[in-house]
Amino acid sequence: MENSLSITVETTVHAPVEKVWEFWNNPDHITKWSFASPDWHTPYAENDLKVGGKFKSTMAAKDGSASFDFVGTYTTVDVHKKIEYTIEDGRTVIIVFNASGKKTRITETFEAESIHPVEMQRDGWQAILDNFKNYTEKL
Repeated sequence: MENSLSITVETTVHAPVEKVWEFWNNPDHITKWSFASPDWHTPYAENDLKVGGKFKSTMAAKDGSASFDFVGTYTTVDVHKKIEYTIEDGRTVIIVFNASGKKTRITETFEAESIHPVEMQRDGWQAILDNFKNYTEKL
């Protein structure tokens, strides 16, 4: 780990952990919430949720001007509690699901990359998490 700076984003979703877990991990749902701004979308997602399993989401500008694949490998899968993975570039991410009745607190901690400002990374990941919350609570 060359970069030891970690960033944490979090939210509370007004939904039970079983629903939150399903919406977080099911590719049919991922394509509907995994983007940071309205001019982007995720047209493709696959997810093999198990230790050693891989995931891939294609994030793209709606106008076709840019796209990238977000790819990683799971290192920990503790159903309804915790997911850890390593992104293609070697950075790690830890997501904790804290169930409390009909609410679920999601805390996501990731290693910052060195290209973009920390605030921009935090804001982007928080925006995606906020999209997840809004999408999950509406359905």
